[in-house]
Amino acid sequence: MKIAEPELATKAKWVISTQLIVSIIVAVVFLTKGTWESLAAVYGGLVSICISLLLLWGIQRANVAAKVDPGKSMRILYLGAVQRFVLVLGLLALGIAFFKLDPVAIIAGFALAQLGYLLGSRFKAK
Repeated sequence: MKIAEPELATKAKWVISTQLIVSIIVAVVFLTKGTWESLAAVYGGLVSICISLLLLWGIQRANVAAKVDPGKSMRILYLGAVQRFVLVLGLLALGIAFFKLDPVAIIAGFALAQLGYLLGSRFKAK
């Protein structure tokens, strides 16, 4: 099933908005532990949002490529999956090792924003 570009953009806005709302809620919860923990949760949520944006970009590129070469379209999607995996590992490691952010808050922010991605992608925007 091919997704029309406007429908894809609307769905992407809905999903990213859901992730952002979940990230803010998680940050507020971690604010009870401290400001740095709250910032770590926001960082984790932003990592999740970044990979969602990268996925959207890859899907748009694959849609364009599919018109010419379906094989190239699949390569774009597979390469995008690897890129997102490496980006997640790199950004989470950067937050923990370089910025010295709370690992539990980062992972919680990331995981719950991913849950927001799942919920946002399952329910239609009104």
